[in-house]
Amino acid sequence: MLSRDQMAEIGEPGDMEEVNEAQCLEGDRSSLKSTMERSVKIQPDSPVKEKKLGMMKQFRESIKRVGERCHLASNSKESKDKSNSEQGGHGIDPEVTSPTHQLPPPPSPCLSAGSPMASPLKGLGGSFQRKKGGESAEDSLQKKHTRTRSDPLAIGDSLLKKGASIQRSLRLVGNKKDKALKQEQLQPVTEITVDEKREREKERVEIKESYILPKIPLTPLSVMQINKLIGMEVLEEAYLNLLSLCKEFQREREECMEEASSMELAKKEKDLRLLYNALLDKVKEIVRDSNSFPSRNKDLLVHVARVIQEEEKREAEPGVGGVVGPGGWRGAWREAVSEGVQATLKSVHLDRPEQNASWLAIHLGMLGKAIVEDLKKVKGELQCSYPPSFDVFSTYVSCYHGAVSQHLKRLQQQVTDLKDYYTLLDWIINHYESEKIMSSPSLRPEMEAENIGLSLEEGFLDQLKGKYCMRAKEEMRASLDKILELENEDMWIKKQAPATDDEHFFNSDIHMDIWTKVKSNAVNSKRIDADLEMGVVCSCLEELQQFPKQFENEFRYCCNSMENPSLWADYQITYINSFKALKEHMEGYRECCPTQVDHLSREVDGLVHRLVQGLEDQFKNDVRPYLRRMMTRKWLSTDEDFQQLLSRTEKLSQRCSQMRHPYVQMFVSSLHYYVVKEYVSQLMKNNYSCKNRKHDKAATKMRVQWDELNDLFEEMKTTHDWLHPVGDHLSNIIGEKNKRDIKNHLKHLVADYPDISKKHLSAVLYFRGLVRGREKRVILQCLTELKNKLGTAGNTGDKKSGLFIDMQVTITNTNCLADMPFSCLSSLLPDS
Repeated sequence: MLSRDQMAEIGEPGDMEEVNEAQCLEGDRSSLKSTMERSVKIQPDSPVKEKKLGMMKQFRESIKRVGERCHLASNSKESKDKSNSEQGGHGIDPEVTSPTHQLPPPPSPCLSAGSPMASPLKGLGGSFQRKKGGESAEDSLQKKHTRTRSDPLAIGDSLLKKGASIQRSLRLVGNKKDKALKQEQLQPVTEITVDEKREREKERVEIKESYILPKIPLTPLSVMQINKLIGMEVLEEAYLNLLSLCKEFQREREECMEEASSMELAKKEKDLRLLYNALLDKVKEIVRDSNSFPSRNKDLLVHVARVIQEEEKREAEPGVGGVVGPGGWRGAWREAVSEGVQATLKSVHLDRPEQNASWLAIHLGMLGKAIVEDLKKVKGELQCSYPPSFDVFSTYVSCYHGAVSQHLKRLQQQVTDLKDYYTLLDWIINHYESEKIMSSPSLRPEMEAENIGLSLEEGFLDQLKGKYCMRAKEEMRASLDKILELENEDMWIKKQAPATDDEHFFNSDIHMDIWTKVKSNAVNSKRIDADLEMGVVCSCLEELQQFPKQFENEFRYCCNSMENPSLWADYQITYINSFKALKEHMEGYRECCPTQVDHLSREVDGLVHRLVQGLEDQFKNDVRPYLRRMMTRKWLSTDEDFQQLLSRTEKLSQRCSQMRHPYVQMFVSSLHYYVVKEYVSQLMKNNYSCKNRKHDKAATKMRVQWDELNDLFEEMKTTHDWLHPVGDHLSNIIGEKNKRDIKNHLKHLVADYPDISKKHLSAVLYFRGLVRGREKRVILQCLTELKNKLGTAGNTGDKKSGLFIDMQVTITNTNCLADMPFSCLSSLLPDS
């Protein structure tokens, strides 16, 4: 049996505890023991050194037999034993077992893992030691860099491998009484792997903030050897040798006084700086790629953290270091984390806008998933490889905030469509901080103490919202142009009759198309931000302000030459209804955009007024010839002209039934006023005077026609009911048989229409047949007295009573004495 001291040379003390857990036969122990004793007892200066090759042959055969008999160990145990066997197998080499023998530094920069000088950390305590069950960086190094037979150190590597095999063989030897129990406890490899994984996760949590730096080698490796170790990520050995090299440099600098040696020191100082820079670059590379390959770098991160901690302690000490930024090694670590995060974001697939219409939505969806997956790895694996002071999870979250902000800024430069602006804003405001990404349940509880907001540049979000509003305005303009184009193609070119809605009003889809567009923009922007909703609505209304005039120009250009006046009237009524509905829709946004709504309302009212005026002009032009022939000889003898007036008014009444309130009342009342004024105005032209008692017939006819007009306009729901009495008043004056009694009808006439003048009354009397004479003068004098008595002389400011003020009187009487008062005429008469 090997003594405990001999076993300590072969492996670590912890390895002895695993010897009893082996599952091989007891008979193999004796043969393996004899082989090990013969191998260990060989001394460097022994006479049997010449038989080394023969002994190695026997040694190889013994190992082969042991390996054939024993293969009950599990995969997880075997990987664990492999690391420990390589650590303990160093004592097999006969040239390193002697306590008095010192090996010189290896001649090759690629050091053998079994050399004491190449592995100064073996057997030392502190965090730089390998974790139990984990694959160390040196194990990876031995896997990647196997030697060939032509290498001078190939024999040493071979001995190391054989030593590792012996170590595994020793672990396979167990007590017979435990054999049956161990076999019963064998479980599938997958279950053992899961248990081992949980055990390793528990071990990761136990990384402490404090540590003990292993002993620094007295004699450092060469610059090339240290650089090689750095390149192969053997950071623990490389760093300790680098510290040793620094101490050596400091001693030599203190002792050096000659100029020749100063050049050598300068060269060594340059080498040190290069090594420090190489170490820094390697540390950043490991950190940068740690989340991409967590299983490969998880053990290296422990060494990285300790290197950074040690360098932070030595920052105040004078010496040689690499070129590190203002933040020192910790700042370089954060920079590497940020670079790794940026690499993760850049790896997310991104189509070009011309390749996929939904390029941005797809990319942002994948981006959110990548962020969550990456932070889950940080939470579950990476942060367990660092001491608490590194605040790993918080650092990664902060780096993601900054990197995502820059990434979004680059994406924004490719955005041109409104939907993409919406997608970008929606992702920033509604998705990034939601449970889909930063508030994901899988990131709790660590994320609960973190700031989950993006680190956007000042003004970036406002700038993005401004562009969104401008794009909404541009799309609103394009939509309005499209609406006009469709209206022209579907209605005006084809001369299509307008449709009616459920209430039998003429209707066009223009107002619904516009309102739907504005409403959709408002609803979408409200999901993002209330202020954005207001900005978008105001932008749409500002663009909509120009639409009424644009529509009017297009409408008149396309339809002015229309030969069918009825269809032209129907179109005007249709658009009166549509723009009235549009105005009502837009009133809903008065609270958030009062200025824009007021401006739009004025524009819509102006358009509707011009459309109504167009209908009035069309009707006036249509009935004017018939109205001009009222109060003439032909009118007294026939009803043809009045029936034409009545027929056209009735047709207009039917159209007005398809016009919406309140414009229909305004339109009907305006036409009512026009018809009454023009009808009465014919009396003021002095075209005809009733003689031979024809005034009775004229009064009767006038009263009948007036009743028909009143009934018609009542059906049309006119608001100018104050016009109804004028016909009766005039009929009473014209039909009065006794001239002296005419003045009795003036009181009610003046009360209802105070703007009537002596000229107007004189024209009415002329039509009745009272051309001149004392009776006429008395009647006119009575009118003056009534107007003075009622205080209405010259008062024409009341629009409701302003009927005669707009009527011009044609003076045909050339007798200068006709209207002279009787008192004046009596003085001119000769005395009888």
